Amino acid sequence: MPSDIWQIDPLTLGAIAAMALATWLTRFAGYWLVRRATVSGRLAAALDAVPGAILTAIIAPMAFATGAAESGAALLTVLLALRLPLIVAVAGGCLGVVVLRMLLG
Repeated sequence: MPSDIWQIDPLTLGAIAAMALATWLTRFAGYWLVRRATVSGRLAAALDAVPGAILTAIIAPMAFATGAAESGAALLTVLLALRLPLIVAVAGGCLGVVVLRMLLG
């Protein structure tokens, strides 16, 4: 086993730390802003739309840039998301892509 397997480039470590800090600051700022605002009306509707928008942003590139199994699973995920909670839709899409890859090769 090479001895340098656990060594990490300082720039890589710095980039990881900066991304972690940016993620934490974004989440903290969101909680801080929402805590100070009254969530009703348009703000509530916008916040309710966020999970669906994130799901779409994750699924859409995969559906258009990959094969039939992934596109079918994306369609399944969308159909499930219309009637079920998003976590169930995502789990169904994951299961769907596994099954479709086994069937379609």
